[in-house]
Amino acid sequence: MLKKCLDLFLSFFKIGLFTFGGGYAMISLIENEFVENKKALDHDEFMNLVVIAESTPGPIAINSATYIGYRSAGVLGSLFATLGVCVPSFVIIYIISMFFDKFMEFQIVASAFSGIQVCVVYLIFSAGLKMLKKMKKKPLPIVLVSLTITLMVLFSVFAVSFSTIYFILIGAAVGLFSYLLNSVVNKSKEEKK
Repeated sequence: MLKKCLDLFLSFFKIGLFTFGGGYAMISLIENEFVENKKALDHDEFMNLVVIAESTPGPIAINSATYIGYRSAGVLGSLFATLGVCVPSFVIIYIISMFFDKFMEFQIVASAFSGIQVCVVYLIFSAGLKMLKKMKKKPLPIVLVSLTITLMVLFSVFAVSFSTIYFILIGAAVGLFSYLLNSVVNKSKEEKK
């Protein structure tokens, strides 16, 4: 049990070292480690994990680590996984904060941060693309994804202030409505038989 907890800590510590861009940038790293390499989760469970981790309070990376840790080794596993993902960020930010002004004066550091920003965009785009490819190809999810992407682009182009939280809430409401509608239709079909 302790070996599994230490393995979780080290895996998430390794992922936590590359937290530039926050939790969304870490999604593809977590997927690669726990779906592709360790086979601790399958793709459908990972996609559900991302949805739940995003919709619950707290950072997505910490929520994901806590879930995977709990699933793998119980409460102790969730503690080790959560610490593993948090410790590197805390230490790096603490060190940077002590020397930030002097640190950013170096042209090489400023250039490195510009390069890191490009990598963050790639990591987030890569995670989204992987999830999109693995999404079940049903009409409702396809319409929701297409409509959301279109609206996000239009709102960005025309500088319309619209929180992403509203996209999540509207998507949840549409999904719930669709589920209830399907339940009513299926129930009426069963009653006719």
